[in-house]
Amino acid sequence: MTRTAIVTGGARGIGAATARRLAQDGFAVAVLDLQEDHAARTAQAIVADGGRALAVGVDVASEESVAAAVARVAEELGAPTVLVNNAGILRDNLLFRMSVDEWDAVLGVHLRGAFLMTRAVQAHMVEAGYGRIVNLSSTSALGNRGQVNYSAAKAGMQGFTKTLAIELGKFGVTANAVAPGVIETDMIRETAERIGVSLSDYLSVAAKDVPAGRVGQPEDIANAVSFFCSEQSGYVSGQVLYVAGGPKA
Repeated sequence: MTRTAIVTGGARGIGAATARRLAQDGFAVAVLDLQEDHAARTAQAIVADGGRALAVGVDVASEESVAAAVARVAEELGAPTVLVNNAGILRDNLLFRMSVDEWDAVLGVHLRGAFLMTRAVQAHMVEAGYGRIVNLSSTSALGNRGQVNYSAAKAGMQGFTKTLAIELGKFGVTANAVAPGVIETDMIRETAERIGVSLSDYLSVAAKDVPAGRVGQPEDIANAVSFFCSEQSGYVSGQVLYVAGGPKA
């Protein structure tokens, strides 16, 4: 039986790598992103490799948009029983400069978005008696200068994950979180620009603080997500896995 997985923020970076990996694992993958045309590139690449995929535009912070997106996935690809809440944005600033809009935007996409997506998809999981939820946290959950909004959101994702595990466990649903360290993505490029350094310099300096001696790649995170989405991970729930090239948390 082919299961259907949803990956939010699937147009690029970690989301795209995760969507491709889950397709390789045998899932039909719904690639959700704010801009459907961008998500379509990931979906088309999966189809070109012989997989099944669907691109769906969604604003994860909108209740109506989420409901429509999940209904479309269920109709066109099959009832989703795997959900990866990866959608995220940055609005970095120091606390005294941070606007209410910058705070609300980040909490809206990360936490409200994960809540709305999970609430919509869990109905399909409960009906199937099976589900896998993977939420993307971050080492920033431990605190990071200039990211009070992002850090709060990513710490919140961990509490959200643990509570989902408690509430949904009896229905055959697991919930886990992956907390990446420095991963070479467009989001890291934005961070480098914010502090006024080149991407190569930023990554070089960051690698020096990583015991593994390198920064991560999106595929490093996709590999961890793949395990949590697998049949074999059924007795692992409510966990936060730091994928950061060394010990964290």
